[in-house]
Parts: sequence; C-alpha cells; structure tokens
Amino acid sequence: MNPRLLPALLAFAWIVCSQPVAAGQGDGRRLASAIIEGNIDAVETLLDKGVDVNALLVEGLWALDVARVCGWKSIEKLLLERGAKKANAKIFPPGTLAPELADLYLSNDIAKGSPGFAVIVSRNGKELFCRGYGLARVKEGVVAGPGTPFRIGSVTKQFTSAAILKLQEEGKLSVSDRLSKFFPGFPRGGEVTLHHLLSHTSGIHSYTSAPGFLKGVTKPVKAARLVEQITKAPFDFGPGERFKYSNSGYFLLGLIVEKVSGRSYAEYLEEKFFRPLGMKKTGLHRRGFEPGGEALGYTRSGKGFERAVNWDMSWAGGAGALYSTVRDLDRWNEGLFALKVLNKKSLELALTPVKPPGGGLEGSKVSYAYGWMIQSHRGLRAVAHSGGLHGFQSYLARYPEQKLTVAVLANAEFSPGAKARVLAELWLSTVMEPRLEREEKKGIAGKNYEDYAGRYDYGSGVMTVEREGDRLFAQLGLQPRFEIFSAGGDEFFWKVVEARVKFERDNSGKVTRILHTQGGSVIKAPRLTRQVVVKVDPAIYDAYVGRYDYGSGQTLTVTRDGGKLMAKMTAQPKLQLLPRSKKDFFFKVVNAEITFVRGPGGEVTGVEHLQGGKTIKAPRLR
Repeated sequence: MNPRLLPALLAFAWIVCSQPVAAGQGDGRRLASAIIEGNIDAVETLLDKGVDVNALLVEGLWALDVARVCGWKSIEKLLLERGAKKANAKIFPPGTLAPELADLYLSNDIAKGSPGFAVIVSRNGKELFCRGYGLARVKEGVVAGPGTPFRIGSVTKQFTSAAILKLQEEGKLSVSDRLSKFFPGFPRGGEVTLHHLLSHTSGIHSYTSAPGFLKGVTKPVKAARLVEQITKAPFDFGPGERFKYSNSGYFLLGLIVEKVSGRSYAEYLEEKFFRPLGMKKTGLHRRGFEPGGEALGYTRSGKGFERAVNWDMSWAGGAGALYSTVRDLDRWNEGLFALKVLNKKSLELALTPVKPPGGGLEGSKVSYAYGWMIQSHRGLRAVAHSGGLHGFQSYLARYPEQKLTVAVLANAEFSPGAKARVLAELWLSTVMEPRLEREEKKGIAGKNYEDYAGRYDYGSGVMTVEREGDRLFAQLGLQPRFEIFSAGGDEFFWKVVEARVKFERDNSGKVTRILHTQGGSVIKAPRLTRQVVVKVDPAIYDAYVGRYDYGSGQTLTVTRDGGKLMAKMTAQPKLQLLPRSKKDFFFKVVNAEITFVRGPGGEVTGVEHLQGGKTIKAPRLR
C-alpha cells in the first residue's frame, strides 16, 4: 500500500556484508547465509577477513557442503581456491538439508532485540519449515512466530479479487460490468469495467500517489471521502490501454463487494473464506479491534529501529487492510488451489495474465492477473504477490505444479520476496533450471565501458552506471553501489545477487537502454539522455535553500550540504539534486526535475516539479 513500496516483486534483493568480520560464533552463519544467497562478494570478503574456510558451520556441515547443495559452482570453486578441504565435504543428494540451510540463512538476518519475521514452507498442506525470527513487539520483547498476526498490505488484493469472482459465481455481478453500475456519475465510469479494476488496467490514478497522501493516514477516513478524492484525479490513460498499478481500483472493488453482497467487506470474507478454511487469525484490521498479539511495525533509523507510521487501515480497504499469519496464508493457498475457494473456471480466470496493448507490468516479463502476479522462477511457474506498508512487508507465493507454498511476513524492512525465493530454491532446486553461472570474462575489462556510463529509468528509481578506470559500478536509487562484471559483449552481472544487465544499442551503436534480468523478471530501463550534469558554482545553491509548499501538508525542504544541493519531501528520504543549468536540477535517484522560479525582483519564489509527465507548481514558504 505504501506508494514507495508498490509492488515489491521487482525490488532488488541486495545482500551486503559491509561490516567488519571478526572471528566468533556468528561467522559460520554469516558465511552460510552468503553462500546460500549466492553472494560471492560477501563470501570473498568474509574469507579475506579471516573466517576459516574449513570451520564447521553447524554440526556436520562445512562451507563446501553448502555451496554444493545449493548449486553454486562459482562459490565452490572459490572455496577450493581458498583452501577448502575436499576430504571434509560429504556427498549430499540434491535438495537435502533444506531445513538446516533455511535456518542458517534466516537466522543471520536478525540482531538481538530487533523486529523480525515469520516464514512457512509447505507442500500439499504439510509444513516443511515454519518458524519465527526476531521480535513482534520490541519494547515488550514479544517474539515473532508462525501464529503472530502481521498486516499483509497488498497481499489483501487476492482476497478482494476472490470475493468479486465468488459474487460472479453467485450470479450477483460480472467482471464485464461497468463501474458506473456501482458508482453512478463516476468519471468515465461507463468505460471502466471490473476487469479493468482487477487487472490494474483502468487508468484510474492511484490515490496513494497523490501529494499529501501520507499526511492523514494515522487517522480514520470515511470511504466516501476517499472515493471523492479518487474521482477528482485525472485518469493516467484510457481504460484498457495499458497496465499501471492502482490502489484506487482495489479500494473501489472492496466497496463493490459490500454494495453487492449487502454485508461489510470483513463479514463477507469471514463468511465465504476465513471461517470455512479455518483461518482464525485473519481479518480486517480496525483501530480499537486489533488482533491479540499482533506484530507492531518498525522502520530503520540511525539508532536501529523505531516505530513506523501507524496507518489507520480505513485508508487501505480492499487494497490492503487485512492482517494474517503465515499459517493462515498457507491454509488460504491450500484451499484456493484445492478449489475450496473458487470453482475451476473462476480460478483459471483469476490466474490468467492480462496483456493490455500498451505492455505488461512496467516493462517486465512478470504478468499481472486478478490480484496475483504470474512469474517464472528458474523455469517454474510461480503465482505470487507482495505487500508493503510502513513497518510491514509481506510475500505469499505458490508453485502450483509442485504444490509448494512459501509465505514470509515481516514487521520491518527484511526483503520477504527475496527470502521466499531462496526458500523455494532450497526445496525445489532439483526440478529448477540450472543457475546462471557468474564467471567474469577475462581480458576485456574496461573495453567500451564509456558507452555504458549514464542514468537509466527503472520506473521506481534511476540506475546510475559509472566508470572508474577499468571498472564499472551500478547503483539503483538509494541502494548501495556495487561493481558489475563483464560476462562478454554488452552483458554484465553482479556478484552480490543473481542478476545481470544487457546494454542494448540502436542502429548507430549507441546504448539506449538496459535489459535487467533478475528473479525471472526482465525490466526494460531506457537511458535518460536529457539530464546531463553541468558545472555550477555551489554558491548559487544558497538562494534555493528553503521550504516549498506542495499542498495538502506536503513540503519540499531544500538544503545545502557543502557542495551539494539536497531536497527532502515530507516523510521521504533526503535526495541529492544535480544541476542541468543554473536554475534547472534533477534528482540523482528518481526521474524527476526541479526548476527554481524567480520573481520580478530576482528572488526565488517557488519551484516547478516535473515528474511522470505532470508538473506541480509549489510556492516558497516564508
């Protein structure tokens, strides 16, 4: 639901070992986690800092065992080069040791006294692995576990979708019905269908992206007021023209469930789904009626973790207001795919990817259906969805042909999608396609590297590629900067994560975009050519320092940090502005521009903010 967290399936899963490593009890877990993740850079760093390549990670398990079981031949080669003894290693059948490796991997992520997460892996309803790590409530010291309720954010959408399809089975509506049938007078409501809402192809602007949205989320809101806000926003495109994730569509669908069923959204889900499936710890999160023992949400700060913005979930509705546990989500998946939730025809419809004329999910090979994302994971079909709120992240996946469910619920930033993929690989590696080996192409370092340097638009952020001598570095948004290595031609890979990029050229040989492959997805990121940094005297920045009013309580605060100009939007991180001219600037990590406007007397009176094809004029606050 958090507009900065939608959707998390395409987010990067960087795993970094940046802190000094001293010999000690945690070394084995750190090394095991880096191997399981496939982070060869972290493995190398740990070995460089003195971790014993021949130390037992846990009883009877060596580093070489882990690399072999996980199928990381490049890491196995590195360990042998660093002195790993073949005589120590055992022959384990592929796919074995999954619970032991899962615990090694997950326990490495949790510091004492920190928030945490709960996970489950099951097949055919039988639990293969189900544990909690860290704390559900930090101050009280309450541990997180399989029965801990977490807010699940946008994983809610599949429940809303299922409710609409159940009502269709009951003959009470059709996905081809027009929005105007349920909301008379809604702008262009005669063009928008429930199909468009379910598949994020309606063009209705997402209300969570509106300026000032975060200002009121801690207090209750009436649904009618939110609907009014949604109706006032211009459409992003014509209904059915293309895909764009919109919380507005699912908020409206939740209200349609109420209008058609004659029950509240919570009552309908309880009667049709939760009670029949035995989901006793799942429901609509309401202020004053919070589930017992629920996890509280936290966010990272300079001092560790602090309480996150506490949403009143009336702002989320059918788009993201549910809470659940990993065990309940497993019951849901088992019931859904056993046709206990929807009939076969409805389930097939729910999981059929929608292909609008304008393209799929933000240029990716991942496809969106009705509240579920359909993707490929090393050759296997995966049906999944992620969720994000301030202080909460969630991920629920099903591998239908293997009848495997993986769920991860977290109450801080712990990359549940990345964790779920690693867990799935531990249990399904024998039926997955082989891993792509990451061997650096020798003898071509630095060749044509100047062609690649630049900025590439990933939609949710900007990838900056920079050359330093015969080395190439890449940084996406506010994530850490890492070196990428040549795989030959125009293709490069990361050592810290299983991902690679191919730089595509036009007919003249100029690099025009990136094809980024990671986790079964391909992101097409065009090169940004308009935004070129020019040299200016940093002294001019002083005239721009101040606060600018974006309306609805949102302000942009511009500060000078030595020779840098920085800008911070309300409730968002401080970002660097780079000069395109003396008055025109662009954000380093976001595809957005700022022009400082001067009045008749030459004094700066405001800014014009261009982003996503829209311009916001914000006067300076005195």
